[in-house]
Amino acid sequence: MMFEDDVSDEHRVDLAYSDLDLFPEHLSERADRIRSLHLNNNRILVLPRAVSLFRELQHLDISANGLTHVSGELTRLPNLKTFIAKNNLLEDGALPKELDRCLSLEVLNLSGNRFTEFPGQIAGMSGLRVLYLGANRLQTVPSEIKHMSRLEVLYLGGNQISSLPVEVGCLSSLQSLVLCDNRLESIPPQLARLRNLRSLSLHDNRIAALPSEIIALRNLTELSLRGNPLVVNFVRDLTFDPPTLLELAGRAVRSAGIPYGDADVPPNLSRYLSLARKCPNPKCTGVYFDARVKQIKFVDFCGKYRLPLQQYLCSPRCSAPSPVTIATPVTSSESESEEEGTVPPDKIKKVLLG
Repeated sequence: MMFEDDVSDEHRVDLAYSDLDLFPEHLSERADRIRSLHLNNNRILVLPRAVSLFRELQHLDISANGLTHVSGELTRLPNLKTFIAKNNLLEDGALPKELDRCLSLEVLNLSGNRFTEFPGQIAGMSGLRVLYLGANRLQTVPSEIKHMSRLEVLYLGGNQISSLPVEVGCLSSLQSLVLCDNRLESIPPQLARLRNLRSLSLHDNRIAALPSEIIALRNLTELSLRGNPLVVNFVRDLTFDPPTLLELAGRAVRSAGIPYGDADVPPNLSRYLSLARKCPNPKCTGVYFDARVKQIKFVDFCGKYRLPLQQYLCSPRCSAPSPVTIATPVTSSESESEEEGTVPPDKIKKVLLG
């Protein structure tokens, strides 16, 4: 989505790999006719004031130049749709404070720079459709990102992000979300609100399990998970602490439906029996209290690819996966009735596990 298909050759200037160290002054003579300008892979260290003369400019690529600062003149280009400044030396504070005034800007690529903080002015660009901030040094994503309602592609791979704000779930137009090569240990269940999401890249993080809500992403066709503990070490998570005699007795009472009343058992045992949770395995009629087996369950989506989700079962005997049915993970606050959902067999087209 670079918006150059509509630009004819007479309105396009390509000076990439031209060994330039200064902005070509002769271009100013026909500034009103240039709509696409490629200055990438040169040695231009400063974007000069003269750039503001290019009032018809729609596409500007100044990548790989050693650029350390983007001047405010960029905000005076009323028709600029695409600005690419990847692989430079831009740091925090290198962007003009008025960047959010670039109302026509739809594609912004700042990957391969030195940002440690998500530029605040970018979060205010509600008209942006594509944002690349990969291969920087970002550690957090601000909650203000929720205002970028038109965003369709968000690339944050190759940073140092350890958590995502729940507000990412507000990006209702998002179709591609790239979070690979970060430090994420989990993703918020609010991502299930991204009903237009088609591609989700999570590989090479520290994610131990996915929220079961992810099955609500009805349009998701590609999910990348390789290089995460949930894929690499999922067998190790099949741990089970043997139940106590109290639990075994409680399971027997609840599973067999043995009637009891306040006159039959002490109040503390009555409360204990009320905490029984039904095993989410649809083929199991058992219950459990404290002893449970945590596992990563690979749910078959289309007969070939499987999606790993976390769930708790009453015993290792229940660890055999069922074909396409998945139960919601059980927590200590949930009741014994569990909600189950069925995954359409054609839902996921590609799940990359290795």
